[in-house]
Amino acid sequence: MKSIRHPAVAGLFYPCDAYQLRVMVRKLLQNANPSEPLPKAIIAPHAGYVYSGPVAASAYALLQPGRDVIRRVILIGPSHRVGFHGIAVSRADIFATPLGSIPIDYGAIEKILDLPFVKSLDEAHLLEHSLEVHLPFLQTVLDRFELIPLVVGSTAASEVSTVLERLWEDTETLTVISSDLSHYYDYATAKRMDQATSVAIERLQPEGIGRESACGRTAINGLLHFARQAGLRARTLDLRNSGDTAGSKDRVVGYGSYAFE
Repeated sequence: MKSIRHPAVAGLFYPCDAYQLRVMVRKLLQNANPSEPLPKAIIAPHAGYVYSGPVAASAYALLQPGRDVIRRVILIGPSHRVGFHGIAVSRADIFATPLGSIPIDYGAIEKILDLPFVKSLDEAHLLEHSLEVHLPFLQTVLDRFELIPLVVGSTAASEVSTVLERLWEDTETLTVISSDLSHYYDYATAKRMDQATSVAIERLQPEGIGRESACGRTAINGLLHFARQAGLRARTLDLRNSGDTAGSKDRVVGYGSYAFE
């Protein structure tokens, strides 16, 4: 019997009903304004869809021309519930959402299991939303694909970069970094901080992204390290916060989406 990682935040961060979820994601994508080319990697936020869905959609809309091209997705996000050292893979065979099941690419995972900071830790995946909220978007814009889900604990950005070096392959492989930006500052302060983070991302400068800049900063910085080596360029697709989408402006969370080509 296959082991399944069941959705943990369906009905909380996004609709648990498949029809409602499909309609919501498609509407978010329709309202985005995609522009070519097809990216090799994206950074997108992971809050509830009413807050960060429009910003995430601006990145996922770019992937629609790759529907029949992308067959493998490396999905990396921070741990919010379990403290651990290293990078956690899951022993599940399938990650499920209300839209269906996504198979895990064990062949790819085996390429990184010998790294001393990579470990099998299902507990890190069980309730983690930073990966899950991206799955319905991926299921909507892509056809058949396999998933490499990685949760980042206490580790170095260089170790994320090492994982990307092992897994980065041809045009069939996409990397998705999951991260929100600043947390719980007033609207004006958040805008200044998030703009500075966006500049650092566009310039591929991980030293410009600190602890207060982004909850997924380690994964972002790992991608930036790798992007410099691989000769990628980054551009900002959308930059807003919860005060712009569905919340008050006294304490906001920042959201940005970025494409790497």
